[in-house]
Amino acid sequence: MRQKKKMKNVFSDKATIIPRKMLKDPKREWVVRDFTGPGGVSLGMAQNVLEAMEKKGYVERVKKGPDSHTILTNKDILITDWLKDYRFELNTVDSYYSPDNEILNKIKDFLKEEQYALTLHTGANLVTSFVKTDDIYLYLKLGNWDKEILDLRQRLELKELVRGGNFHIVRPHYKVSVFLGRQKIKGFSVVSNLQLYLDLYNFQPRGREHAEYLKKLLEEKGKYFD
Repeated sequence: MRQKKKMKNVFSDKATIIPRKMLKDPKREWVVRDFTGPGGVSLGMAQNVLEAMEKKGYVERVKKGPDSHTILTNKDILITDWLKDYRFELNTVDSYYSPDNEILNKIKDFLKEEQYALTLHTGANLVTSFVKTDDIYLYLKLGNWDKEILDLRQRLELKELVRGGNFHIVRPHYKVSVFLGRQKIKGFSVVSNLQLYLDLYNFQPRGREHAEYLKKLLEEKGKYFD
């Protein structure tokens, strides 16, 4: 008896490369090879994820021989299901304290653009100025985590407290895909608008409120998580 192939989890790290790309250009007709190559996934994974997305009702696959393609037909349900699967707490967060009011600006001097990306209220406020907070959250992409974190802490004079802090370094749950669509806002590297929305939505305090406000602003500008 032939074993039934297990459906690919659309919201696993590398698999999300496909819905992330689709949401950046939701009206496009996609072919499988749009998701392969450098920074993409294997041909087999792309086919499996698209099949899983079709079964979930997120996309429609049009089969026309060499003109076959896939269309994103239900982006709202896709996002709703994604929010059920993911929450910011899946990341690992190391918290430190800095008394320096200029600490955010110093990040630009101490870190290369491709090494970090701001998220949560820190990143979204650069677009919205919606939530007043002293907390800074940033994803880091490091080669030698222990060595480079120590160096960063020394250069920024970050102090380790018994509990809490105002400077939060995030080791990403989505190690591969979290930096996709990274944008530059006011000189800072920030995660994509989609990742901002995903991170904020279930986050306390005031995450959902901020997420919805960000979405409203984007829609007013004719954007949808691009």
